[in-house]
Amino acid sequence: MCRILGYLGPQISIDQLMLKPEHSMLVQSYQPRELDAAVLNGDGFGMGWYGAPGGRPFVYRNVLPMWNDRSLGDLCRYVQAKNFLVNLRSATAKMPVDISNCQPFAYKDMLFVHNGLIENFFDTLYRPIREKLCDKAYKLIEGLTDSEHMFALLVHHLETQPGIDLAEALHQTMKMVVSLANAAGVRVAANIILSTGNRLIALRYDNQQKAPSFYLLKNSKSFPNSVILTSEGLFEDNWQPYNQSELVSIDSELHIKTYATVA
Repeated sequence: MCRILGYLGPQISIDQLMLKPEHSMLVQSYQPRELDAAVLNGDGFGMGWYGAPGGRPFVYRNVLPMWNDRSLGDLCRYVQAKNFLVNLRSATAKMPVDISNCQPFAYKDMLFVHNGLIENFFDTLYRPIREKLCDKAYKLIEGLTDSEHMFALLVHHLETQPGIDLAEALHQTMKMVVSLANAAGVRVAANIILSTGNRLIALRYDNQQKAPSFYLLKNSKSFPNSVILTSEGLFEDNWQPYNQSELVSIDSELHIKTYATVA
């Protein structure tokens, strides 16, 4: 299981959440508290952020463990953003440590991070998901992970239904993944965050058991007028467990709206 983070609020330097808190993303890479299927998140990492309003996101990914990237401190102090996502990777057994398997994944103005798994992915849903993809979504796949295939299925819905709302596209994506997983009798766990520069969309889901840890914090004492989504609390504050199966949309005014429930 990976660790993920999403931020929406006033512009801050990324190091304020990546590196500085007592349980920062850096600490979570080597000493996570709520990881249920591994002991480290050292198989690469990535972060994505937005510059000018309406522009495409920037993405930085590395196959090194976060604690070994000697340039990360300077980069995180330099980059300032109002909206960014982070992923710490804990690779599935036998899955290669490769840059194409690191998140975030990007499509137009959208960023995507996922924490979870599709059980026995290559033997169960690898081919069924690929068979449902339009040509453009299929060609976007560069790696081997279940995460990227869910991302490609999301892109498929966006490509084949012009004008569809991003939250609805994620809803349709997860309904399809869950249907395939249930038919195959396998577990799918999906804590997902999407961003578009001025919006966050998130889901916490598991079709067989309690979903991996996921928290929401609005108007933090340290970061007022913001929303933070994360796998583990970064510092002492009023972190609220994210409701399982709930898909929410958070707009630029920080209004949190339940968009759908994924059964």
